[in-house]
Amino acid sequence: MNFAALGVPSSLAQILEQQGITTPTPIQAATLPDSLAGRDVLGRGRTGSGKTYAFLLPLVARLDASKLPAMPRKPRALILAPTRELVGQIHAALQPLARAAGLSTVVVYGGVGQNPQVTALKKGVDIVIACPGRLEDLMGQGYADLSAVEITILDEADHMADLGFLPGVRRIMDKTPQSGQRLLFSATLDKAIDVLVKRFLTNPVTHEADSAQSPVATMHHHVLHLSREQRVPVLVDLTSAPGRTVVFTRTKYGAKALARQLNKSGVPSVELHGNLSQNARTRNMEAFHAGTATTLVATDIAARGIHVDDVALVVHADPPVEHKAYLHRSGRTARAGNEGTVITLMTDEQVRDVRDLTRQAGIKPVTTKVTGPDHPVLVQLAPGERTLVPGGLVVETPTGAGAQGAHAGGGGRNRNRRRGGGGQSAQGGGQGGGRSRGQGGGQSSQGGQSAQGGQRRSGGQASQGQPQGGGQRRRRSGGQAGGASQGGRTHSASSFSRGR
Repeated sequence: MNFAALGVPSSLAQILEQQGITTPTPIQAATLPDSLAGRDVLGRGRTGSGKTYAFLLPLVARLDASKLPAMPRKPRALILAPTRELVGQIHAALQPLARAAGLSTVVVYGGVGQNPQVTALKKGVDIVIACPGRLEDLMGQGYADLSAVEITILDEADHMADLGFLPGVRRIMDKTPQSGQRLLFSATLDKAIDVLVKRFLTNPVTHEADSAQSPVATMHHHVLHLSREQRVPVLVDLTSAPGRTVVFTRTKYGAKALARQLNKSGVPSVELHGNLSQNARTRNMEAFHAGTATTLVATDIAARGIHVDDVALVVHADPPVEHKAYLHRSGRTARAGNEGTVITLMTDEQVRDVRDLTRQAGIKPVTTKVTGPDHPVLVQLAPGERTLVPGGLVVETPTGAGAQGAHAGGGGRNRNRRRGGGGQSAQGGGQGGGRSRGQGGGQSSQGGQSAQGGQRRSGGQASQGQPQGGGQRRRRSGGQAGGASQGGRTHSASSFSRGR
């Protein structure tokens, strides 16, 4: 079966074909006939099942057929999603389809200035892709009026519920016409979703493309039983294998600390968590997409909606709290028919939790007792020659309040800028022929290796280091955060499993 047979306009089917998409996924095949016919649809499919095109195709087809003009402040279609990253990825998938139909779009989310979003809404756009919080702000300021919305889509509705967004979602949807078409997509259907369905969907058709707990057939699950001290060495071995890896931690502090440890060990890594500014999140994801960073260390913020091609390995450095999170995290691999491996690291005190977690998730992982990074099972799970890059990823990362930039080693100039006071940042073992400049209140000192002696400038005192190796480089600017790195060892304020 192809898209045209499901009723998709030939112009849109051709755009999909140009991207190599010719065969509908089960959720697309199940929902498209009803959604293209104008019915309200409740669709459930696991992460990575193709839900995005299942709602983008009927949205574009409907707006293109009605041929109404975009009006100032009154969008014609609304897509709500729980995270900025998911909004951005929906927008990227939508753009080729919207261009072909002559439709205008805007993304609306917090963490960035609202002026460009306001300007686009004032001018008039056809489609708004939004996170609930910022959209409510703009509605309250009079910049967005939803009275002309023809079709409303809720993506990852269960994740909206998990994040506490449902009150805002209800207020927003109350402002859309009851006569409009509404599509709700979710990885799971539970009582929280039932509330939305009963309130906003009219005589909906329900389609479930797979079992709520069914693991992907091509996804291989493993548990590595190891000691606490072996977690980082084992992670370094796994992530230094060829291919992209996503590593999940339970806390944002843990993600930051682990990314720093992996970079120091020679694995080019970036972090993704709620403490990063939007610019830093975007830049880190671009580095991961481009392959300059081979490992993404993330909290559950990335478990939903983040689509990166060819993620061969997902590692739960910290087992998630509940099974739904396990399934969504694991859904970063084995996408679009590809195979993938999922590994959970388990210490002695986590045995019962991991056993309960995997049972509830409906999987039976292979468990292996691992004594260190030289265990042969690691090469089986992540085959290929290990590659370590001295210093890890060199990246310039201005960070938001309280967040620390990625560790940067290697040559050239490294700027690590901090706004306000806040935190102790230390970088040890970094080598460079250029200069390193830190800006912030307090005292700055350098005693590391620098081919030119280097210099550090700060609002307080500055002492210039000597051109000798093996020392420590430290900058003080207020309280204490992160860790101090000295002589190749990293002492972190919080391990990646505990956080605060």
